[in-house]
Amino acid sequence: MADIEVKSDIAGAVWKLLVQPGTEVEEDDTVVILESMKMEIPISAPESGTVKSVAIAEGDAVVEGQLVLVLTV
Repeated sequence: MADIEVKSDIAGAVWKLLVQPGTEVEEDDTVVILESMKMEIPISAPESGTVKSVAIAEGDAVVEGQLVLVLTV
């Protein structure tokens, strides 16, 4: 098993966190929705796996490249 870090592509605010540790996800499932410039930007799982940890919470501000969560694949 390997861990994959999922990072934010843009700066924005965490609008919705759709997973928690232990959640199983499929490749391309939306795991977080960011709000930036009044647009909703989804962050998707790069691979199928299980969410190991979440590094953000709803309402948090994130910057481009910031760790969002870790997947175990």
